[in-house]
Amino acid sequence: MPTQDDPPDLPPGLRPAWSAAPRPRRGPKPSHTVAQVVAAAVELADEEGLAAASLPNIAASLGLSTNALYRYIGSKDELVVLLADTGFGPPPDGLGDEGGWPATVRAWTHAALERYRLRPWLLDVPFRGGAVTPHRLRWTELLLTALHGAGLSDVDALGCAQLVADFARATAERGRALADPGSPERSAALRTFLQPLLAEHGYPRLAALAAGGQYPAATTVEFGLDRVLDGITGLLAAARA
Repeated sequence: MPTQDDPPDLPPGLRPAWSAAPRPRRGPKPSHTVAQVVAAAVELADEEGLAAASLPNIAASLGLSTNALYRYIGSKDELVVLLADTGFGPPPDGLGDEGGWPATVRAWTHAALERYRLRPWLLDVPFRGGAVTPHRLRWTELLLTALHGAGLSDVDALGCAQLVADFARATAERGRALADPGSPERSAALRTFLQPLLAEHGYPRLAALAAGGQYPAATTVEFGLDRVLDGITGLLAAARA
């Protein structure tokens, strides 16, 4: 087991996420690095989903025993923190150079959606509040820079950055659900079933949408993103006033 744990008031994995130096360990010199362990976990998650990145599977892929992994990783919770930050990775080069805060927010959102598309298992990582690890905070810093430069206070810029990040994650989750061939919302049969019932039981607006083939259906990414941008534009106008 590790000879030194994270302080109890810090999330597991936060210290190793910020430190390149390995924790002190008793015994022989480790044959692997924490980065190699996390890279193996990412590879497993990419191939078969988050559940596949289990400690036994990681150990087997590295030729180690499960107990030997504790020379590198303090706990499964710690591994998940490191896995999520490494899996999401740094922002793409040039993100933030689009010119103007709306273009930056739009490009940022689509870049985040692309990360979730490439690694949908990131959506299975428990959401525990704001970003605290290096890669995810680099994404946040890009939004803060653009929004602060537009005239928002740092506090308001952070609130807007969190709103954009939440929108991206929720949109990615919705997109993954709709991409499932078994998704009820893809079913014309569901629409056919609901439409007369909605009309009969007092849902006239929903009935009209169902009759037009527009319910159940997800709003487009651009529709939602435009509304987020509208809200930030309103906040900026109030700040300037």
